[in-house]
Amino acid sequence: MANRDRLSDEEGKALLKVARETIQNAFLEQGANSPETAGSSPIFSERRGTFVTLTMEGRLRGCIGHIIPQETLVEGVKVNAIQAAFRDPRFRPLSKGEIDRVKIEVSILTEPMPLTYSDADDLKHKLRPGTDGVIIKKGYQQATFLPQVWEQLPGREDFLTHLCLKAGLGGDAWKHEKLHVSTYQVQAFEEE
Repeated sequence: MANRDRLSDEEGKALLKVARETIQNAFLEQGANSPETAGSSPIFSERRGTFVTLTMEGRLRGCIGHIIPQETLVEGVKVNAIQAAFRDPRFRPLSKGEIDRVKIEVSILTEPMPLTYSDADDLKHKLRPGTDGVIIKKGYQQATFLPQVWEQLPGREDFLTHLCLKAGLGGDAWKHEKLHVSTYQVQAFEEE
């Protein structure tokens, strides 16, 4: 991520606060648009891809986002905080008793760039573990893994296999089929 696109630690902390307050306010029935952004950084009004990830005791509890920007940075964090907490189809909605135990991470994405490759080996070797978020697409089936997923799936083959399965494709589709592949990078901020 280019320096001009990077957020400061203070801006990241402000977005984490927005995400947490948005979820807390949903329990108070004040709606998702209640929290005010701490500070007035111009970067908050830029259109950027965002993801909000929730973990509890080190395990995924919800993760939703937009790869392609659909709203401003701060609005994207608000929308995705609600989606991750209450609408991730893999999990039951977050309960009021869980909010104090959940840890929030906000990821700011660069614009995805197509990755050209000749075959499965070329694809494997062009991916940068820990750096690249990866999107695969075939027809209407697509999925993405944020760069943080490399921590759980550090091997390129395992990473690609699980990504294909997430997209509803066969686990070995990356070996035998021509997939549209794009990569992006992330700046992540996590609660301590």
